[in-house]
Formats: sequence, structure tokens, C-alpha cells
Amino acid sequence: MLRKRFRKHVRMARYVIYKETLIDFNDHFWTFVGSFLGIALIGYINDSQFTQADNVFLIGSFGASSVLIYGIVNSPLAQPRNLIGGHLICAIVGVTVHKIVPDQIWLASAFAVSLSIVFMQITKTLHPPGGATALIANIGSEKITSLGYKYVISPVLTGVLVLLLVALFVNNRAAHRHYPKNKNWYKVWQRKYR
Repeated sequence: MLRKRFRKHVRMARYVIYKETLIDFNDHFWTFVGSFLGIALIGYINDSQFTQADNVFLIGSFGASSVLIYGIVNSPLAQPRNLIGGHLICAIVGVTVHKIVPDQIWLASAFAVSLSIVFMQITKTLHPPGGATALIANIGSEKITSLGYKYVISPVLTGVLVLLLVALFVNNRAAHRHYPKNKNWYKVWQRKYR
């Protein structure tokens, strides 16, 4: 029984690895277009709204989010609930931890990332780049750390919404790509949690 189950998992892993490594130039094209437009739009807003020294609108975790929402669009980690919820929860946790432990970066960073992961698991909004969002709230420049809870609204929420809008536009242009996987993702009031 155990051997049979193991073989089944090995076959499934081989299939997934095979499917993920197929070269599909059409898919690569849409991945490039989506990630380019998403990051470029955030960068353009950053350049037009802030001076070169400010540079707070474009944070590193958005690059990792782009990999998920434009590269593996059907991943549960790339869905809008995870994208928005993961970043927001992690930003709130990161800022809160920074306010509680402002002088010990190593301790604040460890707490922020670890607590963020746990809160994302609890809320079912796991989005790996969110951990970087929490970390940036603690190790970012003085301009970022001085934002406090404004960090949650801008750059995090506004940047995530830009990425989401571009993902909704670009990922549904190709016949073989559909984003989000669940078309009723926004109907929070109809969800039944157990």
C-alpha cells in the first residue's frame, strides 16, 4: 500500500516537472509581457511621484510576486486572495514588529518573517513574496521604515493592486491562460469556511 502510494506520487512529480519544463514560447511571451508591464507601471508611478532619492514605491518583493502571478498563473500561491492578502498581512506584521523591536534588526527581521508566515497560513493567504514584504519593513531604508503603517497603503497595497490589474488584463489575453483560477475570488461574502 505504501509502495503503491509512493509510486503514484513519483509519477505525479515526474508529470509536473515535465509539464513545467516544456518550452511554450506563447506562454513565455505572455509571462514577459505581464511582468514587464506590471513592474514598468509601478516603476513609472514611482518615477513620476517620487524623487530618485525617495524610491519607495518599487519594493523587491514585487519582483517575486511577478514570477508567481505572471509565470505560474494557476498556482494557488498566485491567486488574487493570496497576492493581496499575503502582502497586506505581511506589511502589517512587519511594521508592527518594527515598532515593537526597533533597535534589534536581526530579532525584528526574524519575528516579522516568522509571524508573517504563520498569519498567512492561518488566513489561507500564503504568498511567499509576502515574507520579503515583512522583511523590507524592518531592513528597508530610513524612508521606508519611517513610513510606519503608511507602508501598508503605499507602496504595498497600491503596488499589489497595480500588479493584480495588469495580471487580470494580460493573463486573460491568451487562450490557454486564465487568471484567476477561481472567477468568483472576490465574492468573500459567499465563502463557507470550515
